[in-house]
Amino acid sequence: MSRPASALREAARLLATTIERAHAGTGRLVLLRGATGTGRTTALEAAAEDAAAHGVQVLRARCSAGDSAIPFGAVQQLFCQIPGFAAPAWDGEERATGAGLRRVLRAYAERAPLLIAVDDVHLADPASRRWLVESARLMDRLPIVLAATERSQYDVDPPAQGLAHSLSPALVTSYTLNPLSDTSAAAVVRSAFPDADDSWIKDCVRAGAGNPLLLRALLDDLSDGSHPAVPDTSAALYPGAFPAAVQWWLDCAGPGTAEVARTLAILDEGWDHEGAPSAGFPLLHLPSLLAQLSGADPARVAGWITAMTGLGLLHPDSQGRARYAHPLLRDGTLTGVSAARRRVVHRTTAEVMLHRGASSELVARQLLLTDVVDAPWAVPVLQDAASLALREGHLQDAVAFLRRALDEPLSDEGRQRLLTELGSLEYAVPGSSAAILRLTEALQLSGPPQERVRAAVALGTALSGRGRTRAGVEVLRSLYDGLADRPDLVRILRQAFLQLSDNEQLVRQEAYKLLAEGAERTPESISTAGHAFLVKYAVTAGLSSAKEAMLRLRGLLAEPTDPLSEPYLLGVAAAVAQWADELDEAERLVERGLAGQRPDLLHPMHEALRHTRIDIVAARADYVRLLADPPPIATVPTSAHAHTLTALVETGRLADAERLAGAFDLRAAPESWELNRFLYARGGLRAANGDMVGALHDFLECGRRQSAREVVSPVVTPWRTAAAECHLALGVPREALALAEEELRLARVWNTPRTVGRALRVLGTATGGRRGLQLAQEAVRLLCGGPAGPERVAALLALGRQLTASGESSRARDVLREAARLAEHLGAIRLRDLAEEALRAGGARRSATRTGAASLTDSERRIAELAAGGRTNAEIADLLHLARRTVETHLTHSYRKLGIQGRSALNTALTGGDTASGSPVGGRDR
Repeated sequence: MSRPASALREAARLLATTIERAHAGTGRLVLLRGATGTGRTTALEAAAEDAAAHGVQVLRARCSAGDSAIPFGAVQQLFCQIPGFAAPAWDGEERATGAGLRRVLRAYAERAPLLIAVDDVHLADPASRRWLVESARLMDRLPIVLAATERSQYDVDPPAQGLAHSLSPALVTSYTLNPLSDTSAAAVVRSAFPDADDSWIKDCVRAGAGNPLLLRALLDDLSDGSHPAVPDTSAALYPGAFPAAVQWWLDCAGPGTAEVARTLAILDEGWDHEGAPSAGFPLLHLPSLLAQLSGADPARVAGWITAMTGLGLLHPDSQGRARYAHPLLRDGTLTGVSAARRRVVHRTTAEVMLHRGASSELVARQLLLTDVVDAPWAVPVLQDAASLALREGHLQDAVAFLRRALDEPLSDEGRQRLLTELGSLEYAVPGSSAAILRLTEALQLSGPPQERVRAAVALGTALSGRGRTRAGVEVLRSLYDGLADRPDLVRILRQAFLQLSDNEQLVRQEAYKLLAEGAERTPESISTAGHAFLVKYAVTAGLSSAKEAMLRLRGLLAEPTDPLSEPYLLGVAAAVAQWADELDEAERLVERGLAGQRPDLLHPMHEALRHTRIDIVAARADYVRLLADPPPIATVPTSAHAHTLTALVETGRLADAERLAGAFDLRAAPESWELNRFLYARGGLRAANGDMVGALHDFLECGRRQSAREVVSPVVTPWRTAAAECHLALGVPREALALAEEELRLARVWNTPRTVGRALRVLGTATGGRRGLQLAQEAVRLLCGGPAGPERVAALLALGRQLTASGESSRARDVLREAARLAEHLGAIRLRDLAEEALRAGGARRSATRTGAASLTDSERRIAELAAGGRTNAEIADLLHLARRTVETHLTHSYRKLGIQGRSALNTALTGGDTASGSPVGGRDR
């Protein structure tokens, strides 16, 4: 590759003009200046060749650092080219030798104009430089042109004075070769690779950094066409012209610049692994940091950074830090730099940044790239960085920081605590198998009792979460005897035992049997949280009403509680409050419980509280929110998968629901309450698809498993009424009646509108006739006193069907239209479609589907009102504790229902429509 023709033409024009003047006996010094690699030598050689072709005599010399100790070394190269030249004694008196050489030169120039071409004159020996300067003073009276190339680049080591420093500007003409512009560099790449795509060319331009030497070397390495992408490492290049060119560039810059350049490359490499861009090291400190690491003058380092940025080798990143223009350029700079040296630089950087007040995260990222520091500040910095990363949702970063902390010397207590935290975090990393090993190691260390209990609870939770509940509770029980003198810690272990026991039928029975026996013998030995577990057991066993349970739990919440026991009390109370339809109270308890959780410690109530939070969203029938954040990929179904499956069915997305249900082989899933919930949800999907036999199997299997766990109350999963509806569809009313009557009996014990209303509805459908109609009307009256949820819609639908069957078509249509309107408002497409189908069967000719402000769900209206008030999506998400995508999804649905294009029309749409009932899409045909 050659230098762009425009630069060569300009240099040639300048020299040609100067040589023309030399024909008239007036010479001149011409300096071709530029940074390393910008093409000075190429321009000088081209000019010399052109001059020779036009009859000009040419003497050439090429200076090098190796010849700088030889007196007149560069001058000797020139004069040995003159025919018949008799060499003087080069080590004689310098002034006399110089005068004699000028006489020879003047005589030689009398034959024809003369061009003296000296390359890299900044490397010439001192005697030659002085001779050239003195000769330049005489050239305006001689037919001689002295053309020299000189490196003009800002380096960390201050350069020697230039050749023309002491000369009058009238004697000197300078021409500076500038770096390639991006456009010029792209044209060079395009000429070498005409078929390359724009992104590949752009990468080449960045790696070449506007330097013709580097760009030429890179294109030589890429010439075989085997690189679909410009590599980030020099090892991928063959034959390696590019890294060799980078090293030559560094050698020319001198040891000071090379040291700073390599130190910056080491830092730059570390910055690749940084997280949040807001945590950057301030630009103001970078020169002094580099200076301290390399031993250079901070002012010179700052100037060098500015100069290299101007040349294109460095680019500022989003935080203002100077970084190499391309990873390949950085890697070439690091060629030959050992890993040991890199680690030393990162360690020193960590210390410097720590003392200058940089964030723990930045210091910790440097420590990730070092060997053991063995300093008292290292582990606290890494732990603090892990906590910050975790708060910001960067789990992988937090794990990396704690893994690095384990490399440092630690006491047994410190190591135990760190292993417990790390194992807890690794449990949440998808695909990680290290968590249980870490937690097992933590438990085996002889730390303080409280730390051992933390490790045991975390390990038990991890084992249970992996389907090994019995092994998990055995870990907890193994500590009982050793903590006989710490009844407070034994209580914590027993509470964890109770919570984990929910995952396996036999373990649960055993746990609650022991708890009940203990409460009967010595009730004072049972903690407040233990009594809360007994309340929960009574609820699920169908032995308590909602009013009684909440009264008891509120009393327990008012009592003083051990901080270690509080999460269990809050978690149990939140779950029961959600079952009791005290959703606002349940939500407050969940948030209070989660606020008290340490995210770096695995705790059995943490996941339970998260499940209850989702249960609350499901109880509010907020399908948009349920579907906005899909559950994580898992090998076994969770409660979140069950709720998502139900939401997909209720919103009419049956194909998506089929895919979700088909992702799990329930035959291989371990026993758990979550599996039972998923069975119930899958039964709902099968029923919606008309597979009543399959649905009945799922509901009955769910019931069998629930009953085996002594969970008989319909408050958890109302499988009896679901199975009863399947029996009715299959023409087996006797079985349907028995199941519905049993559920109504149990529902009246719990006595909340939702459970009793559902049982009344199904029993009314199974009973039929006048009595069935009465039961359906009672269900509607009961449910109309609460939120307009799907149970209310289903009750209206059942009542409308029975009214139609009894011949009261007009009244039936009103009821069914109300059911369709409420279903539309909830986004419950399945129920809406069933209501409209019932309307058509009853003689209505048009759809009752409504739109407008009244069709918005409660969540959609709340978000739409905030957006109409000027809140951004991010502000709404923060205010309501939602994901931003959830907010966006709600707004999208709201725009569709309101018939508007965006938020600018929200205010009018929300206030100007029929807020009482919306507007019908079809006519009200009676």
